[in-house]
Amino acid sequence: MNFHVPRSAVPDLPDPDEAASATPVEPVVPREAATVMLLRDTPDGIEVFLQRRVAAMKFAAGMTVFPGGGVDERDADASIAWAGPSAATWAEWFGCDEPLARALVCAAVRETFEESGVLLAGAGPDETVTDTSRYADARAALVGRQLSLAAFLAESGLTLRADLLRPWANWVTPEQESRRYDTRFFVAALPSGQTADGETTEASSSGWRRPADAMADGTAGRSMLMPPTWAMLEDLAECATVADVLATERTPVPKVMPTLHVDGDTVLVQL
Repeated sequence: MNFHVPRSAVPDLPDPDEAASATPVEPVVPREAATVMLLRDTPDGIEVFLQRRVAAMKFAAGMTVFPGGGVDERDADASIAWAGPSAATWAEWFGCDEPLARALVCAAVRETFEESGVLLAGAGPDETVTDTSRYADARAALVGRQLSLAAFLAESGLTLRADLLRPWANWVTPEQESRRYDTRFFVAALPSGQTADGETTEASSSGWRRPADAMADGTAGRSMLMPPTWAMLEDLAECATVADVLATERTPVPKVMPTLHVDGDTVLVQL
């Protein structure tokens, strides 16, 4: 699969002339990260929740992205009440060790709550929170790293619902970029009764878009989409309903590190 994206979609890619004359350096070690494609059904097809990152962000400034972020070392806490596929199963799916798999799932749940207010947890293994407003203070404390996900769930009597997530993809930032992430992509349906919001300092705007419309925005220059986001939207655009997405078999998840080639005002992404 090859496709082109605007040059602006890869801000950390060095100029080819500069790269050719530069002294070779060791690639930056990628940071572990988790991203969640939050979905809902509409009469016009599925929609995915997207956020435009503020211009002051060090990574992906101004880009339109899915909620997500880097793994916190506390995300690997094994004391978390857990429902759904075990950390060992997630490790098999993502081809990593069990502590990292647990941390990735927890980071996915934490980042989704921090950035959209959607909480993939419930009072028991078969329950899901319907009103997350009562946890506003905890959400702020999580954002400020004053509280860990494990402590929040324990204090609130909540169980993490790993069964509400599905593994989707694993992309690694190319070696020539200065900021690199080893990102696992998850999909999840918006829980009944919950509302996704844009109350995060990391986003200037947030909202629901059909995948095809989001790609059209990127093509027209109304938004900037990084290569993995383009690829994920293309995947989602092929599904008619959220149920179709969740039923899609994606395991074991292959690790993808694309090769990028600057081609004028665009970048050729080769997988």
